[in-house]
Amino acid sequence: MQPAHIDLDVYKGSTFVKVIQWKTGEPPVAVNLTGCTARMQLRKAVNDTTVLDTLTTENGKIVIHEPLNGKFKIVIPASTSTAYTFTSAVYDLELIFTDQTVTRVIEGCLTAAPEVTR
Repeated sequence: MQPAHIDLDVYKGSTFVKVIQWKTGEPPVAVNLTGCTARMQLRKAVNDTTVLDTLTTENGKIVIHEPLNGKFKIVIPASTSTAYTFTSAVYDLELIFTDQTVTRVIEGCLTAAPEVTR
């Protein structure tokens, strides 16, 4: 399965929340995410060894929102976005199922717009 390309616009100093629903098949049906965990990393470039941020279900920055409806959300707290020293990054997000199957569901670019009010 090819991951969806979704670019994310984060505004430094603001809480970022993006809800995503994963559907597959013809006709599209929501994927059951019960028991799944997720992980995502931000890097300046795909081959860069430096991780700018890590988002996981364990650290609360990814939430399996409505598992039976295939929904999860990405949450970047204001305190985290304020600390971003970069303006652009690449990412991908993987879901890990209970049988340890790993599926990359989305990927793209993240833009962190500077904050004027501090």
